[in-house]
Amino acid sequence: MDEIRNAILAGERSAEVFGNLPVPESFRAVTVHKDEVDMFAGRTSRDKDPRESLHLDEVPLPELAPGEALVAVMASSVNYNTVWTSIFEPVSTFGFLERYGRLSQWAKRHDLPYHIVGSDLSGVVLRTGPGVHLWQPGQECVAHCLSVELEHHDGHNDTMLDPEQRIWGFETNFGGLAELAIVKANQLMPKPEHLTWEEAACPGLVNSTAYRQLISKNGAAMKLGDRVLIWGASGGLGSYATQMALAGGATPVCVVSSPEKAEICRKMGAEHVIDRNERGYKFWKDEQTQDPKEWRRFGKDIRELTRGYDVDIVFEHPGRETFGASVFVTRKGGTITTCASTSGFMHEYDNRYLWMNLKKIVSSHFANYREAWEANSLIRRRLIHPTLSKTYALGDVGQAAYDVHRNMHQGKVGVLVGAPEPGLGISMPERREPHEAAINRFRNI
Repeated sequence: MDEIRNAILAGERSAEVFGNLPVPESFRAVTVHKDEVDMFAGRTSRDKDPRESLHLDEVPLPELAPGEALVAVMASSVNYNTVWTSIFEPVSTFGFLERYGRLSQWAKRHDLPYHIVGSDLSGVVLRTGPGVHLWQPGQECVAHCLSVELEHHDGHNDTMLDPEQRIWGFETNFGGLAELAIVKANQLMPKPEHLTWEEAACPGLVNSTAYRQLISKNGAAMKLGDRVLIWGASGGLGSYATQMALAGGATPVCVVSSPEKAEICRKMGAEHVIDRNERGYKFWKDEQTQDPKEWRRFGKDIRELTRGYDVDIVFEHPGRETFGASVFVTRKGGTITTCASTSGFMHEYDNRYLWMNLKKIVSSHFANYREAWEANSLIRRRLIHPTLSKTYALGDVGQAAYDVHRNMHQGKVGVLVGAPEPGLGISMPERREPHEAAINRFRNI
């Protein structure tokens, strides 16, 4: 690994040099262990601690399959799916690996007693498997997390509909929180040249997810002038949705949970910000009963900001805690688009406010390759900026996941892997300089 890392840091990028670099028989990776899936039995979700379940192990390098690429990882990041994997909720990810392993001889490599986690990376291609021709050793890359077989007809209009669609590093093995990662070559995209390794690694999953959910015709199909309610607007997903709304000529209404998070949204350019803790909304009277009076109060607060208008789109991801309110406050004919359920999967809402007002609930899950490429292009063109707030070492991923689990972070948290320190990897500083303040907007908050 030292020889590979030194070649990357020296600026060497020729296919000949990288193609001849020896690859190690084993490498360091962050894992969960199959024999520990019951370790948190009896604990509430909040009390399950990723620092106990995430391990830094030395693991063997598997054989590269046709259509795949081996990447030397310089940086990665922590997403909420890493938290889910680490606390074995809502199910253990080893079930995903077992089912995938039954698919083919090559898929069988993924069914192991350990799971290498991580659904983002930036790095350099080291090897490509048979059949790969658009990528070669030495190329800088980032990876999106859609792993798809594309043998089934259902996947050829929208790859997210393929019955063998999976999220790499969550429903597959060999993820990005490791010195080496294995991806399908159609997961690779060009690294933004004006960003550091850690900055380039952090947008992939959340930026692509926000793009499909908010911009794509497969999501809300946001248009110029739309009013968009964004939950968690300074967080990993919401910070990209806020930027996209502003860049696309929409008006974001940002919902946050502190004055500090409200200030982040204003720094991004948002005018309408609601601090939900300051307003003290209690959408649930108890575990079983929601409070429509609180929905109405929330809607009134929104209309006071928008000069009397309800929102056209709600960007939903908290789930159970907020979904009833989201359906209520959307305008007649509007759209609630949902991609996650971080506060609970069993959503409840009053259907009268949906069906009688012709509203739509649109489900959205990650992005297809085209959508991920377009989202990455927005980063490369500097229309959207990374929201990296803090960077951890590979050995501290447990702490990083704990911070995300307890919502102690802002934006995205990055992880240095091959990069020995932050700030490396910028190949076009002239493209960075005019946007330095926006790139650093979330730093150390």
